[in-house]
Amino acid sequence: MTGCPIETKGLTKEVVSQFLRKRTRILDGVDIKVEQGQTFGLLGLNGAGKTTTIKLLLGLLKPTAGTATVLGKTAGSRDALQNIGFLPENPYFYSQLTARECLLFMASLFGVTGEVARERTEKLLALVKMTASANQPMNKYSKGMLQRIGIAQSLINEPQVIFWDEPMSGLDIVGRRDVRQILHNLKEKGCTIFFNSHLLPDVSEICDTVGILHKGKLISQEKIATISTQGNYKDLETYFLHSIGESDVPEPEDSTKRLPR
Repeated sequence: MTGCPIETKGLTKEVVSQFLRKRTRILDGVDIKVEQGQTFGLLGLNGAGKTTTIKLLLGLLKPTAGTATVLGKTAGSRDALQNIGFLPENPYFYSQLTARECLLFMASLFGVTGEVARERTEKLLALVKMTASANQPMNKYSKGMLQRIGIAQSLINEPQVIFWDEPMSGLDIVGRRDVRQILHNLKEKGCTIFFNSHLLPDVSEICDTVGILHKGKLISQEKIATISTQGNYKDLETYFLHSIGESDVPEPEDSTKRLPR
């Protein structure tokens, strides 16, 4: 593979309403580069276009203009998808299946069967701490339990690139801690990670770089170490609010860290 594992150039998405045939631009010329082994957090208000960006990178949507590539391949191509792990914001499963059956089924979709599939399934159930509930039908699971299985299924093919949309959704304090540890372990293995989140403490701890998406435009992109040398998520909050133009946020005292308005 050459180049960045995740890259977009001028990525634009427009939709047309069925009623008034009004054209709305959801994404507008977004340029993103995520280097190998980097963890990238995409931040933005509700409706900024974060989930649309992930769907375009997965090939679930087609761009109106611009390009998106994953692992050097056109987004959505078979070669790219074979090496991607995806967790949607609200994962949905066949509710009559147990977690163990679900993971075995997901493995089979990637051509992983037999003893290898069983070993990966048990390893991932342990990783997300769902072994004890693995034989229960998933219609008995809480939202947090479903989120844990969603994380497990996104790793069943041992992906090189991971896309997670709000991975902390529905998780309690212990669950969030567990997911942070999983992400740290994936980083150590060299995985490239792209995720959306509104939880700035988690983003500040996990990410190498963040991008700010506002009204469909990527208005800022910066390394976490530059935003906060101490790892304080409040610095990230200030950076975010200044980036989107919140006028009631005081200017940082250190002029070397002056933030864009």
